[in-house]
Amino acid sequence: MAKMNTLEKALEINLDTAFYGTFAEIGAGQEVANWFFRASASAGTVAKSISAYDMSVSDAIYGKVKRYVSRERLLSMMSYEYDNLLERVGEEVGQERSFFTFCNTVRARGYNDTAECFGWMGVRFQLEPGVPPTDVFIHVRLLDKKNLDQMEALGVLGVNLVYAAYKHRHDLKAFVESLIDGIDQGRVEIDMLKFSGHKFENHDNRLCALQLVRSRLAVTAMFNANGEVVQAAEELYGRPIVLLRGSFHPVANIHLDLIRKTKEQFTKTLPKESQGKVLELCEISMANMLRGEEVDTMDLEDFLDRANALKALGKTVIISRCPEFYRLIEVLNRYSKLPTAIILSIGLLHELFKDKWSEGLDGGVLESFGRLFKNENKLYVSSWYNKTKGSIVTSDIYKCPDKYRHLYTHFLENGMVNSIEYAKIDSLKYNGREILKMISNNDEKWKELVPEEAHCYVGKL
Repeated sequence: MAKMNTLEKALEINLDTAFYGTFAEIGAGQEVANWFFRASASAGTVAKSISAYDMSVSDAIYGKVKRYVSRERLLSMMSYEYDNLLERVGEEVGQERSFFTFCNTVRARGYNDTAECFGWMGVRFQLEPGVPPTDVFIHVRLLDKKNLDQMEALGVLGVNLVYAAYKHRHDLKAFVESLIDGIDQGRVEIDMLKFSGHKFENHDNRLCALQLVRSRLAVTAMFNANGEVVQAAEELYGRPIVLLRGSFHPVANIHLDLIRKTKEQFTKTLPKESQGKVLELCEISMANMLRGEEVDTMDLEDFLDRANALKALGKTVIISRCPEFYRLIEVLNRYSKLPTAIILSIGLLHELFKDKWSEGLDGGVLESFGRLFKNENKLYVSSWYNKTKGSIVTSDIYKCPDKYRHLYTHFLENGMVNSIEYAKIDSLKYNGREILKMISNNDEKWKELVPEEAHCYVGKL
């Protein structure tokens, strides 16, 4: 079945006289409302359209806020416009019509402007006449270089959001993937989607975040130590980062020990004013599941189980679709210009020297390392237990490919690659697969290797 275009979506909504609401748009014209006017029959849908573009007018209507392009401003707009609609026509038509209000607040490209462009948009709507409202909102990054292109993309995206709320609210995958109907890949990135309100009181918005990553609308999803979906910009801004990548299948004591020891060593290299701001970040990659394989709902639940185990240990979690280390670091560097300590094993260190991880870079392996070490980032390398020889391999004695021998020496001598000072050698003998095997064989030793707080999640993995 062919996808509906933007005009067809707007017309279908216009022709349904039970769906009735207002449009309030700030920062990029009235591009969303314009689609409904162009589609004809708009009198059946559009109660009012407004653009409180001037800050003083916006403040007078919606109240003052610290940031005009923010979730706070969006929610104040949605509340005001929805309440205003009910106050004016609720008694007259509220028994036959489901009310909605669409709002956005956007920082679009300005004259001679090169800063990042982004916006918030949302819909407050009734699932049926007379019931309390449901909210859905998104945060979008605008990647077009020209203002007119950004405005066009926003108009289409806004219609898609209203239509998805109207038609796809019971199917998360369809909801997410319909958001970019009619928008070429690479024009927008949607890094947050949240539902709340009537019928969504117990909805786990982490599933929305994971679906955005799975459907390639977002590069990452982030959950704070309380398990709440957060924007990377809010969580990372102005903070040094200790980053551990892994499957955490399951999370093990060695993971916590490596984070703790790395943080101790890394903090000593930071200015005093930054030492108390270090964020411990655990990353789980979807990348291997995006190479031609479908991730179904159960797979998303599996990611949540691992995220829950890390939440129980007080860790912030990021789910990404970045197989390359340098790509993940570039995402983090959008929001924090302070250094990142990257924890990895000898095996992953060896992988960094392979050409496959720098495909598409003109500078090859050298360029990938250059991007990786930007902002004075450092690698902290866990020792490897060689079971065959019964010996320990550290980053100091690791033998990299011969053609990069002098480069690696440079990394060591300048503190770019560091060995983690780790004393619990016995823990190095067991990887995640071996722990899972112990669990399946009812070998109680696994309980010594997994933090107690995470035991209850192990059976779900």
